Amino acid sequence: MDPKKFFGELKRRNVYKVAVAYAVVAWLLIQGATQVFPFFEIPNWAIRLVVLLLIIGFPVALILAWAFELTPEGIKRAEDVDLSKSITRRTGRKLDFLIIAILLLVIGVFAYQRFGPGRKALITVPSAIPEKANAYFTDGVQDEILANLAKVAELKVISRASVMLYKSGNPRNLREIGQQLGVAHVLEGSVQRAANRVRVTAQLVDARTDAHLWAQTYDRDLADVFAIQSEIAKAIADQLQAKLSPAEKAAIERPPTTDLVAFDLYNHARPLLLGHAFSAQIKDKFLEAIGLLEQAIARDPAFLLAYCGLASAQGQLYFLNLDHTPARLGSANAAVQTALRLRPDAGEVQRLGSRNGRCRMSR
Repeated sequence: MDPKKFFGELKRRNVYKVAVAYAVVAWLLIQGATQVFPFFEIPNWAIRLVVLLLIIGFPVALILAWAFELTPEGIKRAEDVDLSKSITRRTGRKLDFLIIAILLLVIGVFAYQRFGPGRKALITVPSAIPEKANAYFTDGVQDEILANLAKVAELKVISRASVMLYKSGNPRNLREIGQQLGVAHVLEGSVQRAANRVRVTAQLVDARTDAHLWAQTYDRDLADVFAIQSEIAKAIADQLQAKLSPAEKAAIERPPTTDLVAFDLYNHARPLLLGHAFSAQIKDKFLEAIGLLEQAIARDPAFLLAYCGLASAQGQLYFLNLDHTPARLGSANAAVQTALRLRPDAGEVQRLGSRNGRCRMSR
């Protein structure tokens, strides 16, 4: 077929329009699924199933648009239809208006997600530089607060990696940060640890007006640090008017571990897994991290994140050909299987090797 005639047929049969309409409707369905499913405690695999079905349906829709025409007598094969009787051809303008309406709806949804109040939160690194001895602990507490906020479906939380440029000590302007990262709110805080006491300060700021919306200082026993993390996340969700489902509330209230020493060991291990891809000491760093994580697991055999970090370290040693042996692969798989047994529905178990050391290995 002549290319010009072929593309003319694509246009006549509304294949282009069907493709655009399908894409925007699919996007809206995916957005709806990611927002609604968690509220009703529908597992994450259901969202992936929706995405997969929509991807499979795309070429099917294009084939149907090409092969069939809608006529007053019903659907018929395109080559058997008199073009003057094609409803598809006569309703092309209506389809144009439908596509425009859907695109406007998509733009509206996108604008609300990006600029609407309470839709995005940002957590920064410390507003005060921590002492070197407590840096790992401080980072660990802040990352757990970030992880708790990320569990709230109605909040869009910017990753820690995106805010590292704005770490305390660098010039910072909250309005500029909000504009650059597309966020409405900034959460700042600091963590101080001394003997058996911990002080955590947190403040929520409207990045658009630089107005302080909420602030709190928690001065408690060190053993209460996990409860503080949960309280801050719930307070921020309340301030941003984000509704918590029962599953989200339970996930936020669940501490990563019940052992503070295991938590320290885990926080010391995490940096060893990051940023060493081109380092000559990469293997030594991973082995050191494995040793720390194994100590953490020995203290708390139910420490899910430690198993995820262990799976990441063991897996990278194997797949980077630093120790490409069946024993190393077996160790990585053993860590993943234990994590699956502990909490098979946890998001951390379904992802391996993210930048904060959490699990990303598929089941």
